[in-house]
Amino acid sequence: MISIKQNPGDAVSDFREPGNRLPDLRNLGVSLRILIVVNLLTLIAAILQTSSLNQVIVRLTELSVLLQPVLLISLLLFYVAWPVLRRMPYQGGVALILLSEFGLTWLIHHAGVYLFGPDALPPLSRVWLLTLIVTLLVLGYFNLRQRALSPAISEARMQALQARIRPHFLFNSINAVLSIVRSDPRRAETALEDMADLFRVLMAENRELVPLAQEIALCRQYLALEKLRLEERLKIEWQIDNIPPDALIPPLILQPLLENAVYHGVEPQPEGGTVTIHMQVNGKEVHIGLRNPYGSQGQHHNGNGMALNNIRERLALHFDAEASLKCRNEGGQYQVDIIIPYRHP
Repeated sequence: MISIKQNPGDAVSDFREPGNRLPDLRNLGVSLRILIVVNLLTLIAAILQTSSLNQVIVRLTELSVLLQPVLLISLLLFYVAWPVLRRMPYQGGVALILLSEFGLTWLIHHAGVYLFGPDALPPLSRVWLLTLIVTLLVLGYFNLRQRALSPAISEARMQALQARIRPHFLFNSINAVLSIVRSDPRRAETALEDMADLFRVLMAENRELVPLAQEIALCRQYLALEKLRLEERLKIEWQIDNIPPDALIPPLILQPLLENAVYHGVEPQPEGGTVTIHMQVNGKEVHIGLRNPYGSQGQHHNGNGMALNNIRERLALHFDAEASLKCRNEGGQYQVDIIIPYRHP
């Protein structure tokens, strides 16, 4: 009798939910947003404290003399300390950031008093209050932004799970397994294990970045099931020889794209087609490309568009402006290109 192994430690195991919501302080997009938000808040503070344009300029200059050095040094300090911050509980990370900001503000304020005299700068207590307000507003902005984008992760899991439950896939996969139970029981057992692993991963709350090797293993299991029912009509070409297996990506990024490639590209073709998966590291970026036949009905199906939009949202959630996803139809082939920053444990 065929048994399904329970192996949660395999490449498609569940992933723990992150314990904090601090923004990625090594991300270029995050740094640019911090610079913009802090300078806007400084301008607003200067406007609220004065009544004329000349006074606004003077007040903005006074505030910038203190805040800009603190801001730039903080960004550099937190860039270096990010490996420690990202492992801390959210409240602990916020407390450490505030303590660092207060310490830097104290040092720069005392240096300014020493160089320019006590009357040239506002009182330290007022500067500390402004630093506290600005820091909490910036952290609150990123917290709200992540909360707004987080539903995309659960939505992706539900979309993928619904796709797996689709009778077209499920019934054909079961029939394919039944057809080889007697002739090739070992292959049938492997297929059932793949189905169990797929459901286990798709039903898990996957919110952290995962090693690329795990995502590739999940995709191979999915494609093995599709290969069972499509047989020679489905050809797979992997071009991933030089890709580092520890590169981190959001979970369930590749599998929905392969689902679209098979369902919208290969399956409608009478003769089938080839799905090509290409990956490479280019400097500090990981490039992922998928190519499949462009069917006569195109790939503008609602499910395809929803999957692509969801992936874009999750890339933005994890990598902000450093990631991109582009699609194009070229020479009868549908091409999806993803660029993400190279992250590793």
